[in-house]
Amino acid sequence: MLQQEPEIPVTIAMSSELLFNTEQQSPGPGYSFVKALKAVNAKLTEHYPQSEELFKVLLIHDNSSELSERFIKNHKLITPFYVSGEHLVGELQENETHLYLSAQPGFKVQEVLNKGIAAAIMYTPEETTEVAETQLRVVFDGDAVLFSDESERVFATKGLESYLNHENERVNEPMTEGPFKGFLQALGKLQKKFFNKGQQKCPIRTYLLTSRDAAGAGYRALNTLKTWGLEIDEAYFLGGSPKGPLLKMIRPHIFFDDQMRHVDGSLKEGIYAIGSQSIVGNRIEFRKGFH
Repeated sequence: MLQQEPEIPVTIAMSSELLFNTEQQSPGPGYSFVKALKAVNAKLTEHYPQSEELFKVLLIHDNSSELSERFIKNHKLITPFYVSGEHLVGELQENETHLYLSAQPGFKVQEVLNKGIAAAIMYTPEETTEVAETQLRVVFDGDAVLFSDESERVFATKGLESYLNHENERVNEPMTEGPFKGFLQALGKLQKKFFNKGQQKCPIRTYLLTSRDAAGAGYRALNTLKTWGLEIDEAYFLGGSPKGPLLKMIRPHIFFDDQMRHVDGSLKEGIYAIGSQSIVGNRIEFRKGFH
């Protein structure tokens, strides 16, 4: 008999300023995201009352206010997380964290990534687009996010034609995993719990939004996900077109991308963007690739 994997929470750590704006005593950019996590937990508990395989939020609690204390008290998925900067990475590892969100750029984001934990910076639009309260929607970019940056480096060093040849020659060769593959995998595991109960409409929906074209480069992306045993609910191959209009249509709670131009495009549409960083030389900066 095959031994079942132990059930563990899908753990998301975030700085408290993402959830609360202490100065204005108002919700922060991560508020709608956490509300959607809570809604999914409620549905999971209906079907699996004893399961611990739920979303769990570790709130890195570096400030306190009446609003934050009340919110934490009323949301069982949130655990206040008191940890100093020097111990942050170790504590995230010990808590089997799937995703770490920061409000500020800094070396900790890259340090967390280097330890195999998905980590990024959350940016806030000036005006926000209304999002669904009963369905969590998460959009992933492809290269350097779900997949490695191998193909992006070919494009950056050798140009578009070499990149297209590279992808066509390797269309059936899976790419190496990127930093956010594990988070998609965790979301997919929760989705299967709903499908196992015969649910037609899942409260979690995932999207791939990439500037790869729909030919060889796009097929390689889909083939890679299939090889990994992962599914995506909707995939869009834009061939270099802007991502903002589609993001406005999807209205996700969060959107992961490693390029600042796509982050800016997301913010212009009122969508919260999650910027993934990488080390280039001795500096932390956003990649300047094609996708």
